Parts: sequence; C-alpha cells; structure tokens
Amino acid sequence: MRVVFWGTPEFAAPALRALVGEGFEVVGVVTRPDKPQGRSREIIPPPIKRIAIEEEIPVFQPKNAREATLYTTLEELKPDISVVVAYGNLLPQKIIDLPKLGTLNIHASLLPALRGAAPIQAAIRQGFSETGVTVMRVVAALDAGPIILQASAPIYEDETYGELQVRLAELGALTLVEALSLVSLGKANETPQDDSRATYVPKVTRESSRIDWNRSAIEISRLIRASDPKPGAYTRTPKGDVKMFGPKVMDGITGKPGEVLKITGELVIACGQDALRISEVQPAGKSRMAAHAWARGRATAVGDRYGG
Repeated sequence: MRVVFWGTPEFAAPALRALVGEGFEVVGVVTRPDKPQGRSREIIPPPIKRIAIEEEIPVFQPKNAREATLYTTLEELKPDISVVVAYGNLLPQKIIDLPKLGTLNIHASLLPALRGAAPIQAAIRQGFSETGVTVMRVVAALDAGPIILQASAPIYEDETYGELQVRLAELGALTLVEALSLVSLGKANETPQDDSRATYVPKVTRESSRIDWNRSAIEISRLIRASDPKPGAYTRTPKGDVKMFGPKVMDGITGKPGEVLKITGELVIACGQDALRISEVQPAGKSRMAAHAWARGRATAVGDRYGG
C-alpha cells in the first residue's frame, strides 16, 4: 500500500515510524515549513521531517495544503491512501480525494466527543476518566468523518497533557496500522458519527491558560495538568507572571482565593473551594524551580488582588 503521510509535531512521530516498521510503502511526507524556535530563533525542522530524512522518504513542505503545485506533485507519487496526523492545516477536498482509497486521520479523542484543536487538553480539563483515539475518514467538515476504528485509554489522576499525549500517540500508531490493514483487505466497517452527540473544543490560548483562583482547587488542578508542559498555566504576581506545575488538591483548607497559605517546605494557595499545593513554578524567563523556594519571602498572594 502506497501511503502519503501528513504530519508535523512529535505526536505524529510514532504513527510514521509504525508505518515504516510495518512495511507500508511511505512514498512521501508532507509537513509544515521549518520555523524559528526559542530565544535564539534557530530554524528547526519539524520532528516528522527529521524522521523522513532518516528513512530517505521524499519530504514536501508547502506553505499550506492549497499550494498550487502540491496536487500535481502528490499525483505523481500515485498514492493508494493518505494518512493525516496533526498536520496543522486543513486539506482541500481535491487533495483529500486524490488517493484511490481516500484519506484517513488519527484524532486524539473518542469521537464524536471533543472534535477540534485540543482534545487531549480538553479531556483533562473537563475531568474525563477515559479518552482514546479515533481513526476516521477525512471529510470536509471538522473531525466529522465516519469512524473506522477506535481505542480507549484511561486518564490517570495526576496525569499531565504531556504524559497523556505520549500514550495516545503510541496508541494512535497501533490503531492506525490495524485500520490500514482492514482497509487494504476490504474489511473496514465505516460507522457514521452521531452529530447530535458531538462536542467541540477550541485552541488553547494564553488567556485560556490563566489561573482564576476563584475557581475550585480541582478545576485549577485540571487546568494546570492540561497545560503541562505547554503553554503552562500561569498566574500574575507583583514580580511578573509565573507558571505553576505539579498541583495537588488539599481538601478542607480555606482562605481568600489566591492567598498563599504556606511556603515552608511547600507552597499552598487558597482557591474558591479548598486549596492547592504547588510543587514547581516557572517565573518568566527562567527554568522550573521548587515552588516553596521561589515563594519564600516573595508573596502573600497571587493573582490580581486575590483570585484574578
């Protein structure tokens, strides 16, 4: 089976490696352009490009999927199927329909729940105990195509976005290989999604990652875990914005929302309900550090005059 692979971040890497390892003929990789990263603004290639170069697979980096010459370039590869894993750009219908077997996608939720840009973070923020991956056929509507295969996974109590993402990336790779095998044998059952049960999640933004200490400790804990390692849930302090990591809910401890209740040995902050123990912080422009070491002698409250 001749496969064109579309993907960009580390989340897509296990799927590409699995396709190569299982003997699928990956005839081309489409990924986003290299871009500057970090303070040095060094030009860094996407993780998927690095894998493609290692495996001697042709790499294409159009500005977007509608670039004029891209269709002709892919047509010359004569793909049987395309696979999309976190490419980062919507595909036009002409590109979706180019391979004779169409285009499949791995989405990191149990569709139709959590369609959209940030399903892993949303599953943690919304307090799900279980999520998973879906291999579906790509259609014009967002994450709305028929389901070919799904696999579920638990969300552990203290699990962060970064940790869950790694597990789902591996699960997605295994599920994709199984789905492609079913498609190649003509045994794939495609189940339409129930649109009435669909939920949608927006992109994660800086503002959506800001801590509101008026909320309950469990809600803030979920936000912090869903933002770890990136972009980092942050609060405002007199010394500037500070990201918070490693939350633990402290039941029955009260105070004004945002009030620092303890800094000796640990950092405990009051919330709208209960309190949070924070294990690590990251002040702007610095590395992560022990929260109590940062807080000692610095603050009696965080947020905008408590809570904001």
